[in-house]
Amino acid sequence: MERRTIGAGALAVGAVGLGCMPMSWAYSTSRQRGEESLRAVHRALDAGSTLLDTADMYGPFTNELLLGRVLRERRADAFVSTKVGLLVGDQHIVANGRPGYVKRACDASLRRLQTDVIDLYQLHRADPEVPVEETWGAMAELVRAGKVRALGLCAVGARPGRRPGARLHDGTIRQLERVQQVFPVSAVQAELSVWSPEALRTLLPWCETRGVGFLAAMPLGNGFLTGTLTPGEGFEADDPRARHPRFTAEMMAANQPIVAGLRRVARRHGEHVTPAQVALAWVLSRGRQVIPVPGTKHARWVAENAAAARLRLTERDLAEIARLPPAQGSWD
Repeated sequence: MERRTIGAGALAVGAVGLGCMPMSWAYSTSRQRGEESLRAVHRALDAGSTLLDTADMYGPFTNELLLGRVLRERRADAFVSTKVGLLVGDQHIVANGRPGYVKRACDASLRRLQTDVIDLYQLHRADPEVPVEETWGAMAELVRAGKVRALGLCAVGARPGRRPGARLHDGTIRQLERVQQVFPVSAVQAELSVWSPEALRTLLPWCETRGVGFLAAMPLGNGFLTGTLTPGEGFEADDPRARHPRFTAEMMAANQPIVAGLRRVARRHGEHVTPAQVALAWVLSRGRQVIPVPGTKHARWVAENAAAARLRLTERDLAEIARLPPAQGSWD
């Protein structure tokens, strides 16, 4: 697989990563099977999808434990990215950016992952009660201690801090400008897909001008862009899509022209090319520092996603995708 680099440290990873969250967090708990997830991780590494993206809150903790079972055997094959800063309660999630907590959380992640170093340690969310510079400073100390190789920041959510007229990623860029003064940012993770292209306006250009890697979260639109979801089919109660405005039967039907457009492009590249692969190839075409991180727990989809790295969209393809109607329905 093509290799891409993250940050000024030129950390090399496969062009398509693997989002591990669905293996043990959200997305239909009844369908989570550990052995199938282990096969998916091994298939990703075999295919060159070396970036494994997890977080201590996924499970919580069980996602890192699962990856640790693979890393125990194949640490040299993997680029490990995990996150800190969110605590999961019975009915809520809260931020914790206190320096002491960050250091303890890192040690705990290292134990669960069965490794002595984390390649990319990301701040999941800033704690509103702690200056982000203090949290970032504690993370920088972990780099100096040799426990972490590079630091990343996850984009602020759509709702917090939004002011009338503000652009989606204004809050994230403000945080980035602050932490960059403390220690270099190697990567930013934010949603980017054909139906959620907002990062192209300000956030991705910010990364491009500073040599910062961009991890594209949800590049398949939470599964919608694969063309495998049927409007009105419904989701299990614990699946977050069951409550998302874009996944009502009405909005899924209204957004079918987007999937149809991806399917038309796919057909031009061969009968075995899928809309999901076109969607990933579009993300890859947004810049050399962009690494899509599609999430899945099935080895079959891992292989399909990895193969998208070989798909080269033409100018005609890109122009046709650019003409697709914008997604309907709120994403907040």
